[in-house]
Amino acid sequence: MRKLIIYIASSLDGYIAQPNDDLSFLKLVEKEGEDYGYAEFTATIDTIILGRKTYDWVLREIGTSHYDNGDRDVYVITRTERPSVGRTKFYTGDLVEFVRRLKAGTGKNIYCDGGAELINELLKHDLIDEYIISIIPVLLGSGTRLFKTGRPEQQLELLSTKAFETGLTQLHYRRKA
Repeated sequence: MRKLIIYIASSLDGYIAQPNDDLSFLKLVEKEGEDYGYAEFTATIDTIILGRKTYDWVLREIGTSHYDNGDRDVYVITRTERPSVGRTKFYTGDLVEFVRRLKAGTGKNIYCDGGAELINELLKHDLIDEYIISIIPVLLGSGTRLFKTGRPEQQLELLSTKAFETGLTQLHYRRKA
């Protein structure tokens, strides 16, 4: 069965964005030639799911090429129907049923690229198999929390930790069976 994996960066105090969806704190760990294992990770996936707010931010800040590069299926979870753009489809149906269907299918793993609302819904239904969280060495104090309240407790098993010279520490967990 395919795994659903979160790969995301967070401040030490648990925020994935500052107020107004400001991600400038990520620049604190930018280093020429360092991708923190992203290329290696994306070689293990062939499907991306993400929330509409995250999709809109990526389009605005990076452009369509980040997702629509022809070798992955991309599903934007949204409440508003929109026509497909290349291999990017906009999904408005039942999230739980959709993710279970994706996981039961064939292929490589599934990458959840955020955001917090989508992650919280997936957590409520115990659909996340692994978490790769890059901790940025900063305390933001406010913004968008990675993990929201109102979800069940879930036990995790630490698979690895990796510290980088920039101060970023990457934690890799999997859900305990």
